Amino acid sequence: MLLLFSLPILAAEPARTMTKISSNRSVSTGPTLVTKQNPTSLRQERRNKTHIATKALRDNKRIRSNFPDPKKQRQVKRPGTYRWHFDITATYFYVGQLPTPNNPTPNTASSWDSDWTENFGGLDHPDREMRCPVRFIPKKFTPSLNPFYVALPYNDIQKGGPKPEALKVIPWYKRDKRDKYSSVCQGMWVQIYYQGRYCFAQWEDCGPFVTDDWKYVFLGSRPKNSTKNKGAAIDLSPAVRDYLGIPGGMATLHWRFVEFPLVPTGPWARYGKDNPFLNPNLPKAKLKQKYIRLLKQKKR
Repeated sequence: MLLLFSLPILAAEPARTMTKISSNRSVSTGPTLVTKQNPTSLRQERRNKTHIATKALRDNKRIRSNFPDPKKQRQVKRPGTYRWHFDITATYFYVGQLPTPNNPTPNTASSWDSDWTENFGGLDHPDREMRCPVRFIPKKFTPSLNPFYVALPYNDIQKGGPKPEALKVIPWYKRDKRDKYSSVCQGMWVQIYYQGRYCFAQWEDCGPFVTDDWKYVFLGSRPKNSTKNKGAAIDLSPAVRDYLGIPGGMATLHWRFVEFPLVPTGPWARYGKDNPFLNPNLPKAKLKQKYIRLLKQKKR
């Protein structure tokens, strides 16, 4: 059982603030009624966008990039944090990605969301010139899901229901399991360290290459994949890649699971109906609410 009342808040940088994509074909349905938008609403919308961009730009100037390497620190076991995975090869992937020689599985759907691209709002374009460098999202739209996401090479669900080892190896399984076909892995938070920076993201897909490597993901063994893409064992979204300052398509980094109450605010807290920072009805959001209540009781 997780001891929420003793959870520490993790240090991090200050907040910086796939279904098929629909075609552009239009169908004539008769005369179009044009509705004029209230000028006051338009002005308010512009002010909101300006406020978000200004705050994000200001916070970007305070990014801390000198955090010590956790591999060189004494490892202290704390409630709500899990073992570090050190020196892991990371590549990037993105919602709406089509198959390539190095990535034969398309990412128009995820392992847990058959309509991933549609639910996200479109293609999470990886090219930096197509992305907002301040908000870490595509320039053409605001995503409906959290743009800070990762893939790890394990899926707790198979055709017949939960995999047999899931109950034994996933620490939060009993707490989070809701029904036979629901995943307890989807949406779990991951803390990532790369060259002095920390980033937080949600686990939203499975891979790269395999989906059964539970010994690596949960028990700390070295990844089962040791050859493809230089042994890649975690995929990062473009937002995670850009926030960490990874210049190319591959990097070596450290990562671990963390419980949501420990995740500090940051750009990963700004977008998405799947984001417990924004959706108080999600189970992980309720977990944080319970943590806050326990803290208040402790202070009395």
